[in-house]
Amino acid sequence: MKEKKIVVIHGQNHKGSTWNVANILLQDIICEKEVKEFFLPRDLNHFCIGCYSCLEGREKCPFWEDKKPIDDAINAADLLILATPNYCMMPSAPMKAFLDLFFTNWLSHKPRETMFQKRAVVISTAAGAGADKANKLVANNLFNWGIPEVIRYGISVNAMNWNMVPDKKKDKIEKDMKKLASKLSKKTPVKVGIKTRILFWFYGGMQKANWGASPSEKEYWESRGWLNGVKPWK
Repeated sequence: MKEKKIVVIHGQNHKGSTWNVANILLQDIICEKEVKEFFLPRDLNHFCIGCYSCLEGREKCPFWEDKKPIDDAINAADLLILATPNYCMMPSAPMKAFLDLFFTNWLSHKPRETMFQKRAVVISTAAGAGADKANKLVANNLFNWGIPEVIRYGISVNAMNWNMVPDKKKDKIEKDMKKLASKLSKKTPVKVGIKTRILFWFYGGMQKANWGASPSEKEYWESRGWLNGVKPWK
């Protein structure tokens, strides 16, 4: 039986409420699995400087040495879990920095073929309001990476830390995670939706018209046959 490879990107170093929710989900996923976890900013402590070097080649990013282990893990994964606390109605600063550093993955630039076969879950918690807003920004990035199925889970825990979360709220989280884990444990392949197909067609037309951010983008699309009808999904 093939192992399911799971990569978790935590938008904080500490193991608070958001980490606990993600960990419950991981434990509930019933299958042979290999899990790799990265904590931000511990494992990637940089901000994008807007030099655009990555558009010429991912390895040209000045922070590539630190990015590469995460990039390799993401490409090999079947399931991505991005977990971030809500800070000021947004993802944590380290999570936003992570997304900025991987903007080359967007469909409008140099999308990875591997993304079209993945599922992703975005988890966010908040002491009060804002978890859904934090989730939306992260999920939008993953959708624009080409990931066909991105599931969002946001919840207000009504507490400053996990020990203070009411038992009733923890019971709800455990039930929700069991339900989600059951769905993720299934081995049905993902299907690329119509919106992703339309965007891919649109950005292909943009590259054909030389409207990309760099000539290297068109070369990237041409080398994969994407401008001649080849698609990165089955």
